[in-house]
Amino acid sequence: MINIGILGSEGRMGRELVLHLQDESDARVGSLVGRGGDVMGLLEKSDVVVDFSSPLGTRHLLEAAQNAPRPLVIGTTGLDEGVMGLLRRSGELMPVFYATNMSLGVAVLNHLAHKASKLLRDFDIEILEMHHRHKKDAPSGTAMSLAHNVAKARNLDPEKVRISGRDGIVGARGRDEIAVMSLRGGDIVGRHTVGFYEDGEFLELHHTATSRSTFAKGAIKIAKWLHKKEPKLYAISDFLGI
Repeated sequence: MINIGILGSEGRMGRELVLHLQDESDARVGSLVGRGGDVMGLLEKSDVVVDFSSPLGTRHLLEAAQNAPRPLVIGTTGLDEGVMGLLRRSGELMPVFYATNMSLGVAVLNHLAHKASKLLRDFDIEILEMHHRHKKDAPSGTAMSLAHNVAKARNLDPEKVRISGRDGIVGARGRDEIAVMSLRGGDIVGRHTVGFYEDGEFLELHHTATSRSTFAKGAIKIAKWLHKKEPKLYAISDFLGI
């Protein structure tokens, strides 16, 4: 039986994880920690820790894990470069899985978008993401991952070509420009569209999450898979073998 600790247990995703772990035959809740809780105690009581907390919570988890290495599944978005560096260094000491979205469908969307970006080199790329009114960060971590993915497929620097808004007389669209736009409203769990647009035709790839259970189930599957892995920073492509 695998004891899965949850950091961010009071949040929406934390509650979903607790609910779905009740149905698992080979995994259970090891420890629950909310905002400001005992992260070291969480590590000590868990075989794997799943983190859907906050950038600060993730930083505290990674810092504590340097002295008590455990397999970590990180799903927190909005991480700055300092935390990302700590994430990469942690992968040298323990198995660490990081993804901005635990949906297997989104992983396939990333895979297809990368291929389309290469094949449709002259097509304009626009990305649209939609989420519920309570989401704090914009654009979403998933949309940012998609933007980095399609930019790199064309050997472009995503930070130089990405824009996140248009207002006023902005001029014609740049050839390599990649727009990432955000909509917020209601209780939308998550919808991401990657569009490839050319004169006379366009292709759009869509993924829609209709329930947070999608992310919780994915995180539990990944936690069980990560449990016996060697130290490394893993991505969802490693889990899917793509």
